[in-house]
Amino acid sequence: MDRKTIGALVATALLSSTATLAVAEEVSELGAALTSGKVGVNVRARYENVDQDTIADSADALTARLRLNYRTASWNGLTGFIEYDHVFHLLSDFNSGGGTSPGKSNYPVVADPKGSDLNQLYFDYSFSEKTKGRFGRQRILLDNQRFVGGVGWRQNEQTYDAVTFTSSAIDKAKLHYSYIGNVRRIFGDNVAAGRNNVDTHLLNAKIALSDAWSVTPYYYLIDNDDVTAFSTSTVGARAAGSLSAGDGKLALVAEFAAQSDAGDNPVSYDAEYAHLSGLWSASNGLSLGLAYESLGTDTAALQSFRTPLATLHAFQGWADQFLSTPALGVEDLFVTAKFKAGKWNLTGVYHDFSSASGGIDYGTEIDVSAATKISQNYSILFKGAFFSSDSIAFVDTNKFWIMFTANY
Repeated sequence: MDRKTIGALVATALLSSTATLAVAEEVSELGAALTSGKVGVNVRARYENVDQDTIADSADALTARLRLNYRTASWNGLTGFIEYDHVFHLLSDFNSGGGTSPGKSNYPVVADPKGSDLNQLYFDYSFSEKTKGRFGRQRILLDNQRFVGGVGWRQNEQTYDAVTFTSSAIDKAKLHYSYIGNVRRIFGDNVAAGRNNVDTHLLNAKIALSDAWSVTPYYYLIDNDDVTAFSTSTVGARAAGSLSAGDGKLALVAEFAAQSDAGDNPVSYDAEYAHLSGLWSASNGLSLGLAYESLGTDTAALQSFRTPLATLHAFQGWADQFLSTPALGVEDLFVTAKFKAGKWNLTGVYHDFSSASGGIDYGTEIDVSAATKISQNYSILFKGAFFSSDSIAFVDTNKFWIMFTANY
């Protein structure tokens, strides 16, 4: 055997061993990423009472949610996340809605059905330091969740089977695009209302005008195969910022949007949305706000502005009287007062509701809440909503909650 042959054999052996070591090291790194991630545990127990005039029995719901999740460590820019929820009914004198509790129509709805749910399962990939992708079942929260949110107040959250790309590669801009194939709604997989097949595109771009001011144009195209009335095309913009006012700060928001039918929506219509608000916050923990929100209507088509992917409980009163926008639209003029008293955060809101067209008074509502952190891991919330109707289309409704949350 000559020297060249010997040299070739040695080189081949060295290259083979190097490749074997590289593969072993890569596999070892992947194994470490999978096993050295972070575990999360959340427990949320809530009592909810609902007294509604037109329903004979009041609802008493005591529910608890156990949430377990795990995020892997990063491996070559890739991370994984899985989250599992289970909702228990400890006191079930209520209608959990969406067809999830047959035979309980004598109770008001408390939309917290029992059962298990794979809440999230996705992979994150960093294409660069400023551009990332997310693939799988995920939470999508845009702006204040008025148009796209997770309905996080309910025990079974709304999530999306989607592909999302975010980027801050353009100076002073944060770009968001999501394609959604399925909406996993709060009623779970056991009923038709729990899942909507959609062909949906969400475009959102937050552009910084200065350190204190930004503008966010957006376009949301929702084509819903299961609930065609939810198929909408919405284009709008949100401007937000703050300025000094006395010994405090004044936060201002102005938002306008136009909506029309899309996909197989059976109604052809055009409707508008408007929101104007100001919230003054003082250094002593007091905040005072005044706001106006309007979901308009197409009077010829009798079709109002819709927000089918929104976190609706956060808007137009906690009594949830306007989860579906009335045919004549809705206007909400409301004042807010917040105060931090020691460890407690206190909130009070007064709403005056009327139609966007026709001058009809719908009613008024008072919302109050008190929340505090008991320790780093535990918090408690007391909350009430009291709706007084001025229209035959609505009924007097009172709701009260006590909620305990533990995070680990």
